[in-house]
Amino acid sequence: METFDVNRDPILWKKAKARVGFRIHLRSYLIINAGLWLIYLVAGLSSPYVGFRSSFFPWPLFPMLGWGIGLASHYMAVYRSPNERNQIEKEYDKLKKQQPY
Repeated sequence: METFDVNRDPILWKKAKARVGFRIHLRSYLIINAGLWLIYLVAGLSSPYVGFRSSFFPWPLFPMLGWGIGLASHYMAVYRSPNERNQIEKEYDKLKKQQPY
């Protein structure tokens, strides 16, 4: 259960939680993908088939690429895009300026 200090800014608190969530996601990505590459290397090196070893397809690229797209999207949402409140305020100001009166 999360306790919330009344002196905390709720917007900054939400942003801090999102950034910590991204760092946890990044750490998981790095650890899991390192493990997949280790499995790939051990399986390729221990293969009794010499021809198989030289043509062993690097399958860890697929999870890295797929998960990497999700990770990049998570990064953009946390660090690059303005928060929803700023977007709403800008759109409101734009609509207000378009009013005829």
